[in-house]
Amino acid sequence: MKTTAEIAEQYQQFVMPTYSQSLALVKGKGTRVWDADGKVYLDFMSGIAVQNVGHCHPAVVAAIREQAGRMMHCSNLFYNDLQPQLAALLTDISMPGKCFFCNSGAEANEALIKLARLWGSEQGKYEVVTMQDSFHGRTLATLAATGQTKYQDGFEPVPEGFAYVPFNDFEALQKVVSPRTAAVLIEAVQGEGGVVPADIEYLQAVRKFCTERSLLLLFDEVQCGMGRTGHWCGFQRAGVDADAFSLAKALGSGFPIGAIVAGRKLADVFQPGKHASTFGGNPLACAAALATIRTIEAEKLVERAAGTGEEFMAVLGEFVGKYANVKAVRGVGLMIGLVLDKPAKKLCKLLTENGLLAIPTHDNIVRFLPPLNVRDSEIEEAIEILDDCLAEWHGASKPGSEE
Repeated sequence: MKTTAEIAEQYQQFVMPTYSQSLALVKGKGTRVWDADGKVYLDFMSGIAVQNVGHCHPAVVAAIREQAGRMMHCSNLFYNDLQPQLAALLTDISMPGKCFFCNSGAEANEALIKLARLWGSEQGKYEVVTMQDSFHGRTLATLAATGQTKYQDGFEPVPEGFAYVPFNDFEALQKVVSPRTAAVLIEAVQGEGGVVPADIEYLQAVRKFCTERSLLLLFDEVQCGMGRTGHWCGFQRAGVDADAFSLAKALGSGFPIGAIVAGRKLADVFQPGKHASTFGGNPLACAAALATIRTIEAEKLVERAAGTGEEFMAVLGEFVGKYANVKAVRGVGLMIGLVLDKPAKKLCKLLTENGLLAIPTHDNIVRFLPPLNVRDSEIEEAIEILDDCLAEWHGASKPGSEE
Protein backbone atom coordinates (compact mmCIF):
# COMPACT_ATOMS: atom_id res chain seq x y z
CA MET A 1 0.00 0.00 0.00
CA LYS A 2 1.21 3.52 -0.76
CA THR A 3 2.13 5.94 2.01
CA THR A 4 0.31 9.20 2.62
CA ALA A 5 3.17 11.10 0.99
CA GLU A 6 3.03 8.92 -2.13
CA ILE A 7 -0.75 9.28 -2.40
CA ALA A 8 -0.48 13.07 -1.96
CA GLU A 9 2.14 13.26 -4.71
CA GLN A 10 -0.10 11.35 -7.11
CA TYR A 11 -3.03 13.65 -6.23
CA GLN A 12 -0.95 16.70 -7.02
CA GLN A 13 -0.01 15.24 -10.37
CA PHE A 14 -3.40 14.05 -11.57
CA VAL A 15 -6.30 15.45 -9.46
CA MET A 16 -7.63 18.99 -9.70
CA PRO A 17 -6.89 20.87 -6.45
CA THR A 18 -10.48 21.53 -5.34
CA TYR A 19 -9.73 20.43 -1.76
CA SER A 20 -6.83 20.92 0.66
CA GLN A 21 -6.31 17.40 1.95
CA SER A 22 -4.04 16.44 4.83
CA LEU A 23 -4.75 12.73 5.46
CA ALA A 24 -5.03 9.71 3.19
CA LEU A 25 -7.78 7.56 4.70
CA VAL A 26 -7.81 3.95 3.56
CA LYS A 27 -10.11 2.09 5.98
CA GLY A 28 -13.14 2.75 8.18
CA LYS A 29 -15.03 0.73 10.74
CA GLY A 30 -17.74 2.14 12.98
CA THR A 31 -16.54 5.46 14.38
CA ARG A 32 -12.87 4.91 13.50
CA VAL A 33 -10.80 5.44 10.36
CA TRP A 34 -7.22 4.49 9.46
CA ASP A 35 -4.80 6.49 7.34
CA ALA A 36 -2.28 5.09 4.85
CA ASP A 37 0.45 5.23 7.48
CA GLY A 38 -1.50 3.13 9.96
CA LYS A 39 -2.66 5.86 12.36
CA VAL A 40 -6.18 5.49 13.78
CA TYR A 41 -8.62 8.39 14.29
CA LEU A 42 -12.00 8.90 15.93
CA ASP A 43 -14.15 10.17 13.09
CA PHE A 44 -16.44 12.89 14.41
CA MET A 45 -16.94 14.21 10.86
CA SER A 46 -18.66 11.11 9.43
CA GLY A 47 -17.65 12.11 5.93
CA ILE A 48 -19.47 15.41 6.62
CA ALA A 49 -22.70 13.86 7.94
CA VAL A 50 -22.61 10.88 5.58
CA GLN A 51 -21.76 7.91 7.83
CA ASN A 52 -24.77 8.15 10.14
CA VAL A 53 -24.60 4.40 10.81
CA GLY A 54 -20.81 4.43 10.99
CA HIS A 55 -18.24 3.24 8.47
CA CYS A 56 -18.87 -0.09 6.74
CA HIS A 57 -21.90 -1.11 8.76
CA PRO A 58 -22.29 -4.86 8.16
CA ALA A 59 -25.95 -4.58 7.09
CA VAL A 60 -25.18 -1.92 4.50
CA VAL A 61 -22.07 -3.72 3.22
CA ALA A 62 -24.06 -6.95 2.85
CA ALA A 63 -26.88 -5.23 0.95
CA ILE A 64 -24.45 -3.57 -1.46
CA ARG A 65 -22.54 -6.81 -2.07
CA GLU A 66 -25.70 -8.80 -2.70
CA GLN A 67 -27.19 -6.21 -5.04
CA ALA A 68 -23.91 -5.74 -6.92
CA GLY A 69 -24.02 -9.43 -7.81
CA ARG A 70 -27.59 -9.14 -9.09
CA MET A 71 -27.86 -5.78 -10.90
CA MET A 72 -26.04 -2.51 -10.31
CA HIS A 73 -27.80 -0.29 -12.83
CA CYS A 74 -30.77 -0.21 -15.10
CA SER A 75 -32.11 2.77 -17.01
CA ASN A 76 -34.98 4.73 -15.56
CA LEU A 77 -36.72 3.93 -18.84
CA PHE A 78 -37.57 0.72 -17.00
CA TYR A 79 -38.96 -0.08 -13.56
CA ASN A 80 -36.62 -1.41 -10.92
CA ASP A 81 -38.14 -3.13 -7.93
CA LEU A 82 -36.10 -1.32 -5.24
CA GLN A 83 -36.88 2.28 -6.20
CA PRO A 84 -40.58 2.24 -5.19
CA GLN A 85 -39.67 0.35 -2.00
CA LEU A 86 -37.27 3.14 -1.06
CA ALA A 87 -39.79 5.83 -2.01
CA ALA A 88 -42.46 4.17 0.14
CA LEU A 89 -40.08 3.97 3.10
CA LEU A 90 -39.03 7.62 2.75
CA THR A 91 -42.60 8.86 2.63
CA ASP A 92 -43.44 6.64 5.59
CA ILE A 93 -40.78 8.31 7.80
CA SER A 94 -41.59 11.83 6.60
CA MET A 95 -44.89 12.63 4.88
CA PRO A 96 -47.29 11.28 2.25
CA GLY A 97 -46.12 12.02 -1.29
CA LYS A 98 -43.78 10.86 -4.00
CA CYS A 99 -40.02 10.82 -4.55
CA PHE A 100 -37.53 11.71 -7.25
CA PHE A 101 -34.05 10.18 -7.08
CA CYS A 102 -30.72 11.60 -8.16
CA ASN A 103 -27.07 11.34 -7.09
CA SER A 104 -26.14 14.14 -4.69
CA GLY A 105 -27.36 16.94 -2.44
CA ALA A 106 -26.71 19.60 -5.06
CA GLU A 107 -28.77 17.65 -7.60
CA ALA A 108 -31.56 17.18 -5.07
CA ASN A 109 -31.67 20.92 -4.35
CA GLU A 110 -31.49 21.69 -8.07
CA ALA A 111 -34.54 19.45 -8.49
CA LEU A 112 -36.34 21.32 -5.69
CA ILE A 113 -35.68 24.63 -7.44
CA LYS A 114 -36.88 23.28 -10.80
CA LEU A 115 -39.96 21.80 -9.12
CA ALA A 116 -40.80 25.16 -7.54
CA ARG A 117 -40.36 27.02 -10.83
CA LEU A 118 -42.42 24.53 -12.79
CA TRP A 119 -45.19 24.70 -10.17
CA GLY A 120 -45.21 28.48 -10.25
CA SER A 121 -44.70 28.99 -13.99
CA GLU A 122 -48.35 29.41 -14.93
CA GLN A 123 -48.74 32.04 -12.19
CA GLY A 124 -45.61 33.94 -13.21
CA LYS A 125 -43.85 32.80 -10.01
CA TYR A 126 -40.22 31.74 -10.19
CA GLU A 127 -38.28 33.39 -7.36
CA VAL A 128 -37.01 31.35 -4.40
CA VAL A 129 -36.24 33.05 -1.09
CA THR A 130 -33.27 31.56 0.75
CA MET A 131 -31.39 32.47 3.90
CA GLN A 132 -28.15 34.36 4.41
CA ASP A 133 -25.35 31.96 5.45
CA SER A 134 -27.17 29.06 3.83
CA PHE A 135 -25.47 26.44 1.69
CA HIS A 136 -27.32 24.49 -1.00
CA GLY A 137 -24.66 23.11 -3.35
CA ARG A 138 -22.04 23.76 -6.01
CA THR A 139 -24.02 23.77 -9.27
CA LEU A 140 -24.70 27.20 -10.73
CA ALA A 141 -28.31 27.25 -9.57
CA THR A 142 -27.55 25.97 -6.07
CA LEU A 143 -24.63 28.41 -5.83
CA ALA A 144 -27.11 31.15 -6.64
CA ALA A 145 -29.45 29.80 -3.96
CA THR A 146 -26.62 29.75 -1.41
CA GLY A 147 -26.68 32.87 0.75
CA GLN A 148 -22.88 33.22 1.00
CA THR A 149 -21.18 35.30 -1.69
CA LYS A 150 -17.78 33.66 -1.08
CA TYR A 151 -19.05 30.55 -2.87
CA GLN A 152 -20.26 32.61 -5.83
CA ASP A 153 -17.07 34.63 -6.36
CA GLY A 154 -15.64 34.06 -9.82
CA PHE A 155 -18.71 32.30 -11.16
CA GLU A 156 -20.75 35.39 -11.99
CA PRO A 157 -23.20 35.97 -13.42
CA VAL A 158 -25.04 33.42 -11.30
CA PRO A 159 -28.62 32.56 -12.32
CA GLU A 160 -31.30 35.05 -11.34
CA GLY A 161 -34.40 34.29 -9.35
CA PHE A 162 -33.17 34.23 -5.76
CA ALA A 163 -33.62 36.60 -2.84
CA TYR A 164 -31.81 36.37 0.50
CA VAL A 165 -32.94 37.27 4.00
CA PRO A 166 -31.37 36.86 7.45
CA PHE A 167 -31.93 33.44 9.00
CA ASN A 168 -34.51 33.27 11.81
CA ASP A 169 -35.84 36.74 10.87
CA PHE A 170 -39.52 36.35 10.01
CA GLU A 171 -40.12 40.08 9.52
CA ALA A 172 -37.37 40.26 6.89
CA LEU A 173 -38.89 37.29 5.07
CA GLN A 174 -42.31 38.90 4.96
CA LYS A 175 -40.84 42.08 3.43
CA VAL A 176 -38.97 40.40 0.59
CA VAL A 177 -41.83 38.24 -0.72
CA SER A 178 -43.31 39.58 -3.95
CA PRO A 179 -45.76 38.42 -6.66
CA ARG A 180 -42.76 36.69 -8.30
CA THR A 181 -42.06 34.52 -5.24
CA ALA A 182 -42.76 30.82 -5.67
CA ALA A 183 -41.05 29.28 -2.65
CA VAL A 184 -39.04 29.66 0.51
CA LEU A 185 -36.07 27.30 0.93
CA ILE A 186 -34.67 26.71 4.44
CA GLU A 187 -32.17 24.46 6.19
CA ALA A 188 -33.63 23.33 9.52
CA VAL A 189 -30.06 23.59 10.82
CA GLN A 190 -27.49 25.60 8.90
CA GLY A 191 -24.37 23.45 8.76
CA GLU A 192 -21.94 25.42 6.60
CA GLY A 193 -23.45 28.54 8.15
CA GLY A 194 -22.07 27.65 11.59
CA VAL A 195 -24.35 24.93 12.99
CA VAL A 196 -27.25 27.31 13.63
CA PRO A 197 -30.66 25.71 14.26
CA ALA A 198 -33.82 27.39 13.00
CA ASP A 199 -35.99 28.66 15.85
CA ILE A 200 -39.08 26.49 16.27
CA GLU A 201 -41.37 29.54 16.44
CA TYR A 202 -39.75 30.90 13.29
CA LEU A 203 -40.42 27.73 11.29
CA GLN A 204 -44.00 27.63 12.52
CA ALA A 205 -44.53 31.26 11.50
CA VAL A 206 -42.97 30.65 8.08
CA ARG A 207 -45.18 27.60 7.52
CA LYS A 208 -48.32 29.59 8.35
CA PHE A 209 -47.20 32.50 6.17
CA CYS A 210 -46.42 30.28 3.17
CA THR A 211 -49.80 28.60 3.43
CA GLU A 212 -51.60 31.95 3.62
CA ARG A 213 -49.65 33.41 0.67
CA SER A 214 -49.81 30.27 -1.50
CA LEU A 215 -46.02 29.83 -1.40
CA LEU A 216 -44.12 26.57 -1.27
CA LEU A 217 -42.10 25.80 1.84
CA LEU A 218 -39.08 23.71 0.89
CA PHE A 219 -36.46 22.25 3.22
CA ASP A 220 -32.86 21.35 2.48
CA GLU A 221 -32.31 18.26 4.65
CA VAL A 222 -29.10 17.19 2.93
CA GLN A 223 -26.93 17.57 6.03
CA CYS A 224 -29.42 17.62 8.89
CA GLY A 225 -31.70 14.82 7.65
CA MET A 226 -31.62 11.06 8.18
CA GLY A 227 -31.97 11.21 11.96
CA ARG A 228 -29.05 13.50 12.74
CA THR A 229 -31.14 16.05 14.66
CA GLY A 230 -33.00 13.45 16.72
CA HIS A 231 -35.81 13.45 14.13
CA TRP A 232 -35.83 11.79 10.74
CA CYS A 233 -36.04 15.30 9.25
CA GLY A 234 -34.86 18.47 10.92
CA PHE A 235 -38.08 20.33 10.17
CA GLN A 236 -40.10 17.72 12.10
CA ARG A 237 -38.61 19.17 15.28
CA ALA A 238 -40.90 22.18 14.80
CA GLY A 239 -43.98 20.08 14.05
CA VAL A 240 -44.39 21.62 10.60
CA ASP A 241 -45.03 20.09 7.19
CA ALA A 242 -42.86 20.59 4.13
CA ASP A 243 -44.22 20.95 0.62
CA ALA A 244 -41.05 19.17 -0.48
CA PHE A 245 -37.57 18.51 0.88
CA SER A 246 -34.19 17.23 -0.27
CA LEU A 247 -32.04 14.40 1.07
CA ALA A 248 -28.58 13.04 0.24
CA LYS A 249 -25.36 12.55 2.26
CA ALA A 250 -26.34 9.91 4.86
CA LEU A 251 -29.10 8.39 2.69
CA GLY A 252 -26.74 5.82 1.13
CA SER A 253 -24.10 5.58 3.89
CA GLY A 254 -21.45 6.72 1.43
CA PHE A 255 -22.91 5.31 -1.77
CA PRO A 256 -23.98 8.36 -3.83
CA ILE A 257 -27.72 8.95 -3.82
CA GLY A 258 -29.91 12.01 -3.48
CA ALA A 259 -33.67 12.42 -3.34
CA ILE A 260 -36.50 14.84 -3.07
CA VAL A 261 -39.71 13.94 -1.29
CA ALA A 262 -42.66 16.00 -2.51
CA GLY A 263 -46.00 16.24 -0.73
CA ARG A 264 -49.26 15.57 -2.48
CA LYS A 265 -49.53 19.13 -3.87
CA LEU A 266 -46.29 18.68 -5.82
CA ALA A 267 -46.20 14.93 -6.27
CA ASP A 268 -47.20 14.97 -9.94
CA VAL A 269 -45.79 18.32 -11.10
CA PHE A 270 -42.83 16.61 -12.79
CA GLN A 271 -44.01 14.67 -15.82
CA PRO A 272 -42.00 12.69 -18.40
CA GLY A 273 -39.54 14.98 -20.16
CA LYS A 274 -39.50 17.66 -17.42
CA HIS A 275 -36.74 16.22 -15.25
CA ALA A 276 -34.57 13.11 -15.17
CA SER A 277 -31.37 11.47 -13.95
CA THR A 278 -29.45 8.65 -15.62
CA PHE A 279 -28.12 7.10 -12.43
CA GLY A 280 -30.73 8.38 -9.99
CA GLY A 281 -32.29 5.64 -7.88
CA ASN A 282 -30.48 2.79 -9.59
CA PRO A 283 -30.73 -0.61 -7.90
CA LEU A 284 -27.34 -0.43 -6.14
CA ALA A 285 -28.01 3.04 -4.71
CA CYS A 286 -31.48 2.01 -3.55
CA ALA A 287 -30.12 -1.13 -1.89
CA ALA A 288 -27.64 0.97 0.08
CA ALA A 289 -30.33 3.46 1.10
CA LEU A 290 -32.86 0.80 2.10
CA ALA A 291 -30.26 -0.93 4.29
CA THR A 292 -29.29 2.40 5.85
CA ILE A 293 -32.84 3.36 6.79
CA ARG A 294 -33.64 -0.11 8.11
CA THR A 295 -30.47 -0.03 10.22
CA ILE A 296 -31.36 3.35 11.70
CA GLU A 297 -34.82 2.02 12.53
CA ALA A 298 -33.61 -1.32 13.94
CA GLU A 299 -30.95 0.28 16.15
CA LYS A 300 -33.23 3.19 17.18
CA LEU A 301 -30.57 5.68 16.12
CA VAL A 302 -32.94 8.63 15.72
CA GLU A 303 -33.78 8.42 19.41
CA ARG A 304 -30.13 7.81 20.25
CA ALA A 305 -29.07 10.93 18.35
CA ALA A 306 -31.46 13.01 20.44
CA GLY A 307 -30.32 11.66 23.81
CA THR A 308 -26.63 11.31 23.07
CA GLY A 309 -26.51 14.74 21.45
CA GLU A 310 -28.02 16.37 24.51
CA GLU A 311 -25.47 14.70 26.77
CA PHE A 312 -22.56 15.55 24.46
CA MET A 313 -23.56 19.23 24.31
CA ALA A 314 -23.89 19.38 28.09
CA VAL A 315 -20.30 18.16 28.53
CA LEU A 316 -19.03 20.49 25.81
CA GLY A 317 -20.77 23.34 27.64
CA GLU A 318 -18.39 22.83 30.55
CA PHE A 319 -15.57 24.18 28.35
CA VAL A 320 -17.34 27.55 28.18
CA GLY A 321 -15.71 29.55 30.95
CA LYS A 322 -13.01 26.94 31.45
CA TYR A 323 -11.22 28.13 28.32
CA ALA A 324 -11.16 31.81 27.37
CA ASN A 325 -11.65 31.28 23.63
CA VAL A 326 -14.66 28.94 23.94
CA LYS A 327 -17.81 31.03 23.90
CA ALA A 328 -20.79 28.73 23.35
CA VAL A 329 -22.13 25.35 22.26
CA ARG A 330 -25.08 25.04 19.91
CA GLY A 331 -26.77 22.46 17.79
CA VAL A 332 -29.47 19.81 17.68
CA GLY A 333 -29.03 16.09 18.16
CA LEU A 334 -25.61 15.02 16.91
CA MET A 335 -25.10 18.12 14.77
CA ILE A 336 -23.08 20.25 17.16
CA GLY A 337 -20.95 23.37 16.97
CA LEU A 338 -18.34 24.60 19.46
CA VAL A 339 -18.27 28.39 19.08
CA LEU A 340 -14.87 30.07 19.44
CA ASP A 341 -13.85 33.72 19.39
CA LYS A 342 -11.07 33.12 16.86
CA PRO A 343 -10.55 30.91 13.77
CA ALA A 344 -11.08 27.20 14.37
CA LYS A 345 -8.65 25.75 11.80
CA LYS A 346 -5.64 25.57 14.11
CA LEU A 347 -7.63 23.83 16.82
CA CYS A 348 -9.06 21.32 14.32
CA LYS A 349 -5.53 20.64 13.03
CA LEU A 350 -4.41 19.99 16.60
CA LEU A 351 -7.37 17.65 17.14
CA THR A 352 -6.42 15.72 14.01
CA GLU A 353 -2.82 15.36 15.18
CA ASN A 354 -4.18 13.88 18.41
CA GLY A 355 -6.53 11.43 16.71
CA LEU A 356 -9.90 13.23 16.53
CA LEU A 357 -11.45 14.41 13.26
CA ALA A 358 -13.76 17.46 13.40
CA ILE A 359 -14.54 20.18 10.86
CA PRO A 360 -13.90 23.91 11.07
CA THR A 361 -16.83 25.81 9.59
CA HIS A 362 -17.92 29.43 9.25
CA ASP A 363 -14.43 30.48 10.38
CA ASN A 364 -14.80 30.12 14.15
CA ILE A 365 -16.91 26.98 14.66
CA VAL A 366 -15.71 23.45 15.36
CA ARG A 367 -18.39 21.17 13.94
CA PHE A 368 -18.95 17.70 15.41
CA LEU A 369 -20.92 15.14 13.35
CA PRO A 370 -20.22 11.70 14.84
CA PRO A 371 -22.09 8.60 13.66
CA LEU A 372 -25.48 8.27 15.33
CA ASN A 373 -24.37 4.96 16.83
CA VAL A 374 -21.26 6.44 18.43
CA ARG A 375 -20.52 4.74 21.74
CA ASP A 376 -20.56 6.61 25.05
CA SER A 377 -16.94 5.56 25.56
CA GLU A 378 -15.99 7.12 22.22
CA ILE A 379 -17.61 10.40 23.19
CA GLU A 380 -15.67 10.31 26.46
CA GLU A 381 -12.48 9.66 24.48
CA ALA A 382 -13.25 12.58 22.16
CA ILE A 383 -13.90 14.88 25.12
CA GLU A 384 -10.54 13.96 26.66
CA ILE A 385 -8.72 14.70 23.40
CA LEU A 386 -10.60 17.99 23.01
CA ASP A 387 -9.83 19.00 26.60
CA ASP A 388 -6.12 18.35 26.13
CA CYS A 389 -6.05 20.17 22.78
CA LEU A 390 -7.94 23.17 24.14
CA ALA A 391 -5.42 23.41 26.95
CA GLU A 392 -2.51 23.29 24.50
CA TRP A 393 -4.25 25.73 22.14
CA HIS A 394 -4.63 28.17 25.04
CA GLY A 395 -0.96 27.79 25.86
CA ALA A 396 -1.63 25.93 29.11
CA SER A 397 0.37 23.03 30.46
CA LYS A 398 -2.72 21.62 32.16
CA PRO A 399 -6.44 21.75 31.28
CA GLY A 400 -8.10 24.68 33.02
CA SER A 401 -5.05 26.96 32.97
CA GLU A 402 -5.66 29.83 30.57
CA GLU A 403 -3.32 32.27 28.90
